[in-house]
Formats: sequence, C-alpha cells, structure tokens
Amino acid sequence: MDSATLLRFLIPLAATLFLILIHSNPAYSDDQEHLTPYDVLRDFDFPMGLLPKGVKGYQLNQTTGKFSAYLNDTCSFSEGLYMLKYERTVKGYISKGKLSSLEGVSVKFFHLWMNIVEILRRGNDIDFSVGVGKAAFPIEYFVESPQCGCGLNCSRRQARKLMENP
Repeated sequence: MDSATLLRFLIPLAATLFLILIHSNPAYSDDQEHLTPYDVLRDFDFPMGLLPKGVKGYQLNQTTGKFSAYLNDTCSFSEGLYMLKYERTVKGYISKGKLSSLEGVSVKFFHLWMNIVEILRRGNDIDFSVGVGKAAFPIEYFVESPQCGCGLNCSRRQARKLMENP
C-alpha cells in the first residue's frame, strides 16, 4: 500500500475517532448505571450511612470527583444532640476518604444551623467539618442509612405516623 492510499484510509478514520471523542463524555462511567450512590460511597472508603435512605439518583464525574446526589425532597432527622438536614441535592467532590466542598447538608447544634463542608475518613473515625470546627464519630455510627423523619430510631409506629402525616 502506497502512502497516498494509506493517507486516504487514515484521514477518514482519524476524523471519525475525533467525532466520537468529542461527542462522548468519558468522565462519566457507564458503570454508574449499575451502582447505587451507597455503592459509590463504599468505593471511596465511606460507609453508606452518610446518605439517608431513598436517594433516587446521582451523578459522578470520574475524572474530577465532582458528584451530586438527588433526594425526592428535603430530609431531616435528629440523632442525639444533633439535627441533620439534607437538601434535595447534595453535591461536592469525592476522593478516597474525603468529601469536600459539600453543599446541601447541614447540622443543627445548640440552636445554630451550620453547613457541613467536609467529611474525612480517618481510620475508624469519620470527621465532620463545619468550617469553624469539626467533630469525630466512630465509623460504626454510619453503617446503616438513616431514614428521613426519624433517623436511626424509627419504630414501626413512627414510620407509620410519618407515612400518614407527610
């Protein structure tokens, strides 16, 4: 095959590959369709209980780590001295053991609402940062996902009451 024939073959091939590349988004993985948001948390070394039950979907840019998780509605519940609130969209950046630039999650402590801006996995602890301070909790607190309205302390009666009075 002479060089002119080779060029006539390679130019259309290169143009086709270029068009495929610019019209596809390699940063978003096809595997996302098969993974739940809870699976993604585990893949990045976090427990699933950082998200409440019922997250309906998510997006994850595999290259940058930018993510968004989508809930049907806002979600709040109390756990001990804390009240937590999730907006309909929770977003930020995820990497191994680190959630940063978080938006959409806040905690109420002593009558003051503060945005949780970063979550770190440190061995068997999870550190939550609100910017001006942080708190560490054992990872076993987050093995199970909380339920909107009643957290981890849901009895059948509480869950029934929530369903009857949304």
